[in-house]
Amino acid sequence: MKASFRILILLLAAVTSVFALAGCEHRLSSSTPESSEEEIISYEIDKSQSFLIALYPEYAPIACENFEKLVSEGFYDGLYFHRIYEDFMAQGGNGAYAGKTADTIKGEFAANGIENKLGHKRGTVSMARRGNDYDSASSQFFIVYSETHKSSLDGYYAAFGEVIEGMEVVDSFLTVPLTQGSDTIPTVPTEPITIIKAEIEGKDADGHTLCRFYVHVGY
Repeated sequence: MKASFRILILLLAAVTSVFALAGCEHRLSSSTPESSEEEIISYEIDKSQSFLIALYPEYAPIACENFEKLVSEGFYDGLYFHRIYEDFMAQGGNGAYAGKTADTIKGEFAANGIENKLGHKRGTVSMARRGNDYDSASSQFFIVYSETHKSSLDGYYAAFGEVIEGMEVVDSFLTVPLTQGSDTIPTVPTEPITIIKAEIEGKDADGHTLCRFYVHVGY
């Protein structure tokens, strides 16, 4: 019953997610499964099941400041990656079902009048937003799997960082069976991909803030 209930919640949540093509533009929007504090507590921190993000404020200072603030506050702890799109991206960070909210920020990309030369390649971390509202990004982000959709992301979404360690952990999200949501192909995980904890892990040699995300894949 527990698994069936979770899948039902995931399907209901996915209905709120909008994925469309407008010319060549992909729209990344929000949804997330329910949060279960009981399960989160039972998960152990395992560095081998984590990934490290370097923030690049030279490209998107507003997004980086917002992301670092949310990580520092523990906003992402207990949230999910709710949308996994093979050969495209993994999306997560919506706090709605956990009662968490975040302020919206200005979209730092060319279509919104801001130069951002950080391209969407494998490992790039970028802000999701709601439909055509360029200034609607808040906490949700996505990690790029490949350059397949680079031309429709560059200039339309605020890339602000990169996974510099543990991309194989992000790849492991693709092992979770997916079910149909509002996308044209199955993208809704049937098992939780949980962010156990996100924390600041100092800076790299160039002064870029490093954020480590510990995750648990499956039940």
